[in-house]
Amino acid sequence: MGRTVLSATQVWNTYEESLQKFRRALRISDQRALDQLCVKARQHLAASSYAASLLPMEAFLLSMALELEKENTQLRNRIEKLEMLNEDKRLDP
Repeated sequence: MGRTVLSATQVWNTYEESLQKFRRALRISDQRALDQLCVKARQHLAASSYAASLLPMEAFLLSMALELEKENTQLRNRIEKLEMLNEDKRLDP
């Protein structure tokens, strides 16, 4: 009989369980940040299952980085808009 290949979700759940001792050793603010990164990784478990050439951990870290980049881009765009509004207000008499 062949071996059963674990799904990306099963691999993630196992990995997340293994993080618990590390998580408990962190400050509360860092625990919250780690929890948010885990949420971000979970959002891409379906895509991770298709990335057969990646190791599961690589896919999870890439998912986290992808979500952080999206947030950074949104924040940069928001800052640019606020700066433009601020400049417009300074120019208006």
